[in-house]
Amino acid sequence: MKAVVQRVKNASVTVGGETVGAIEGGLLVLLGVEPDDGPEDIAYIVKKTAGLRIFEDAEGKMNLSALDKGLKVLLVSQFTLLGDARKGFRPSFSNAAPPSVAIPLYEETAAKLREVIPTETGIFGADMQVALVNDGPVTILLDSRRSY
Repeated sequence: MKAVVQRVKNASVTVGGETVGAIEGGLLVLLGVEPDDGPEDIAYIVKKTAGLRIFEDAEGKMNLSALDKGLKVLLVSQFTLLGDARKGFRPSFSNAAPPSVAIPLYEETAAKLREVIPTETGIFGADMQVALVNDGPVTILLDSRRSY
């Protein structure tokens, strides 16, 4: 699994003109699922997301997590994170899990996050409009395979 974690002042997901998920302060997490992801990948992403110390403490140092601050997560599926654009100009998405694999893993990730921190979601596979106000900006890349 790959994730882009952004510290936000607010974020929302709209589908067909209707807001389906929104947070005021916290983390926007864009999540890409790979074909051979499983429970260990979910556990890694959940633990890292909830525990990332990217919020300022009283001294202005990034030393607190969203969990520490009582904030929320907005989780959005995004298969394009797994796009490979090393050759040519059209990305290949062969590294992205097909919906039959990705949907249950995405839903399980959302469920596991909700056990730890309040979590809103988008709608898997929908044409989503994501709005956000970056805070900082602070953006962290996560990879459950730890390639970066």
